[in-house]
Amino acid sequence: MQMADTTFGAIVLLLIVGFLPIAAVTVTAFAKIAIVLALVRNALGIQQLPPNIIIYTLSVILAGFISMPILTEAYNSMLNEGINFNSLEEWQRAGELTLEPLRKFLIQHTDQTQLAFFKASAEKIWSNSANYTADENSIAILAPAFLLTELTRAFEIGFLLYLPFLAIDIIVTTILVALGMMMVPPTTIAIPFKLMLFIFLDGWSKLIHGLVLTYV
Repeated sequence: MQMADTTFGAIVLLLIVGFLPIAAVTVTAFAKIAIVLALVRNALGIQQLPPNIIIYTLSVILAGFISMPILTEAYNSMLNEGINFNSLEEWQRAGELTLEPLRKFLIQHTDQTQLAFFKASAEKIWSNSANYTADENSIAILAPAFLLTELTRAFEIGFLLYLPFLAIDIIVTTILVALGMMMVPPTTIAIPFKLMLFIFLDGWSKLIHGLVLTYV
């Protein structure tokens, strides 16, 4: 009996680990942070620096930092109820305790317009047998609404960050044309100026601080 419980727990744990990448992308801050960092890299004109592995690792670390209150609350709830993960019922209860703080986080950072759209769409698309979950507190509705909200906000932030670097590109190109140096690639001159501006303003620190504080 003990071996059967251990085997069941191991199978469930493997399934959870398999779904962790999807959860990391859809219901955490990972998507917005990764997109903003990638857009800033493109705006600087250095396509391969920092490399993707650095951007994704930093995004995972920051997403975990932002999600720490959710994990702590879920862990304390399971600890208080003495869940041992020895049965399907205990795994289900653990899932409920984990979803509760996650649901609060998603509601807090989801645009109400997107939430209303997915709720209305669910009522039209889902069958009558599934209509009972078509409410604003359902993870099936909150997850896509939250992800779409994050994508929208990420590109808004990226657009604003792009503007000063775009201005440098335009200025450099105009000066080179005025000097008759049209054979010189503008990026060759613009990239050092953009890097200097980014370093002078302590760009990475301000960018990361700003992204983290959007979840306060």
